[in-house]
Amino acid sequence: MGRVFPREWSEFVDLIPEDQRSGDPADAYARLLADPDAQIRSEAARRWCAWEDTHVSLAPGWTHLARYDDPSFRAVFARLVTHYWSNGCFLDDDEVLDNMHRIADIPAVLVHGRHDLSGPLETPWWLHLRWPASRLVVLDDAGHGTDTFGPEFVLAIDSMRKA
Repeated sequence: MGRVFPREWSEFVDLIPEDQRSGDPADAYARLLADPDAQIRSEAARRWCAWEDTHVSLAPGWTHLARYDDPSFRAVFARLVTHYWSNGCFLDDDEVLDNMHRIADIPAVLVHGRHDLSGPLETPWWLHLRWPASRLVVLDDAGHGTDTFGPEFVLAIDSMRKA
């Protein structure tokens, strides 16, 4: 994503100690967020959330998410995300896709925003292909977790209830 947002990426990685910049940024930020110095933890949470807010969408009209203005939210969110990402989400590579046969017959609706850069459309596409009972809904005007998801979620739940 640094190729799309180079200035923001530079600001994001600038806090990582130089000798750790070629490694896993989530792991480096997990260490910064566990630093004994409260100012370092606070700045790490702020920068992590600024990066999150930057790279999740290229949807027209995308605006800053106000939740990132709350220092308590930033601290918890950043710690949680970096903990999971620095541990590979506690999954082996392709573990979910390789085990889709276990739920292949369970109906599901996958709702995804076309402009989501954080979780590209490729991910639910491959999931859908391996999940025969799923239906993929792509929102052409949405990014990552936008308000436009609400009505689609209601439609998905209603369709499951009727089934």
